Parts: sequence; structure tokens; C-alpha cells
Amino acid sequence: MAAVSTETAPTPAPPRRGTGSLVALCGVLLLATVLQDPLVRLLDVGAVRTAATVFVAICVQALPFLVLGTVLSGALAAWVSPAALRRVLPARPGLAVPVAGAAGLVLPGCECASVPVARRLVGQGVPEAAALAFLLAAPAINPVVLVATAVAFPDHPEMVGARLLGSAATALVVGWLWARFGRAEWIAAQVRRPPPDDGTPRWAVFTETVRHDVVDAGGFLVLGGLAAAAVNVLVPPAWLDGLAGHLVLAVVVMALLAVLLALCSEADAFVAASLASLPLLPRLVFLVVGPAVDVKLIALQAGAFGRAFALRFAPLVFLVAVASAVLAGLLVFGGSG
Repeated sequence: MAAVSTETAPTPAPPRRGTGSLVALCGVLLLATVLQDPLVRLLDVGAVRTAATVFVAICVQALPFLVLGTVLSGALAAWVSPAALRRVLPARPGLAVPVAGAAGLVLPGCECASVPVARRLVGQGVPEAAALAFLLAAPAINPVVLVATAVAFPDHPEMVGARLLGSAATALVVGWLWARFGRAEWIAAQVRRPPPDDGTPRWAVFTETVRHDVVDAGGFLVLGGLAAAAVNVLVPPAWLDGLAGHLVLAVVVMALLAVLLALCSEADAFVAASLASLPLLPRLVFLVVGPAVDVKLIALQAGAFGRAFALRFAPLVFLVAVASAVLAGLLVFGGSG
């Protein structure tokens, strides 16, 4: 009979904790301490001070509205059931679209939160056109956004009305166009199946939604503040003055900039206000297009509704938003835009 070995296998050593990040941080701090005087001389120039002032001013002014908007958005996700919204909407899509758009005035939500809410509405049986109208209206015409716009443009209170008119028109026109021309196969089939209730406590849904939206929107706010600071410092004033003299070009540039920057709607007004050398009309286009279509929203919508949907919805919304903003600006600003 073979002898059984009584030796025990050696206990593996506990895994070492990664120290790369800590070492890197200590290295950066040590380097900054050693090079303190050269760094101060390098950064103590007029252009850097101006850029820092613009960046800090935008972030400080926008952050309270951003946090308030995400808190309200989290409350909407946690305690307002899509079934409750479905019950107040008319069955006919043509009538449901304006009701869903008007709901954006009282049910605020950031762009990131409006996409899953709209998806849940479709899953609950809400007409697709109405759900899409709510998706566009909620982040654009809610009270937090309108108050933030008033604070950002104290010398131009008419900007609030113009933004409300342009964004509401965008939501309604897109909703009605989708009700008339949209096809069921453009939206992924699984969207129409209501998501199962996983039993997550409402407070957990609220805190996770707020955490996600603050981190996501805060990152884009920083990028937007940096972009505005760079424009104010790096772009020669003569270029902005020349752009201001070509209104059509300024409208196109600001519309594309809104798509690329992907700012949160609670913060974009402060970035637009910082570009004071541009007329009001191009800045209004920036404020109407941004909450309706940007690179972040296109990605979210492709994931929630399918790529076939995003490829059709994004260009439609972009064209309607630009046209609605221009018409709203001409009506509100007249010849002073």
C-alpha cells in the first residue's frame, strides 16, 4: 500500500497590492514641488490667468444647476413610474405628442436620464412618437434649465423664451414627424418588451442615478469649460468678430460645436454666455441643438433603441433643432439677434 504523504502544500503568498498609482502620484507631487518656481513663472501669464478665470467662472456658476438637475432626474427615475405617465397620455399619437412634450416642463431630467425613461415608456405601451417627444423636451425645457439660462444671460432675458420656444418646437415637430413617417422596424424589438422589475429599492435607484449623472455630466462640464476657456484665449478676437459677421456660418459652427461638446443642458447656457462676441442667434442654436442631439446622446440612443433608430433619428433631430432655433430666434430677437 502506497504511503500517503503528510506534507502540506506551501501557503501561497498574499497578492501584493498594486502601488503603481500611488508611486505615480507621489512622483508628480515631488516633481511639482521641485519645479515650483519654474511652474509659477510659466503659468503666471495673462493668457493662462484669463483662461483659468473663464474656466472657474463657468464651472462655479453651472455646478449648482447641474447637481440640482441630476437630483431631480434621480427622483424621476426612482419614484415616477412610466406607467403613471402612460395613463395621462392620450391614445392617439398626434394628441399624445404635445402632452408628452408639456410633461418636460414639470418632469425634469438630464439627457442621459431621458433616454432610459423614454425606452421604459415605449416598453409600457406609450406611442413611440410621444416617448420621443418627452425624450427631447425633458432635458431642454424643464425649470432648472430655464432658470440656469436666465442666470447665464442676465442682460438678455429674452433668451429664456427663445430657448423654450425653439426646444419645444423641436420636440413637437420631431414627435409628429415620427408619428407620420416612423416605422416600427426602426426600433429594436426588445424595446417594446417591458423591463422586468429587479426589486431594487427606490433609494438605491435614486442614489445610483444621481451618482452616475453627476460624474458623467460633471466630466462634460469640465470639458466644456476648458473648451470655452481655450476659445477665449487661443482664438483671436478678429476671428470671432469675423464669424459674428457671417451669421449663417456662425449658426453652422455653433450647431456642430453643440454636437461635439455634448454638454449637460443645466450647464450649457454658461458656456454659450461666455462667447459674448457672437450674436444671440448662433448661441441660441447652440442651446437648442445640444440637449437634442450630441455624440453622447447618439451613442446612448443606439444602445437603447438600436443602431437603425439612431442613424435616422439623429440627423432628423439635428435638422429640426437648427431650423426651430433659427425660427425662434427670428421671432424673439428680431433684427437684434
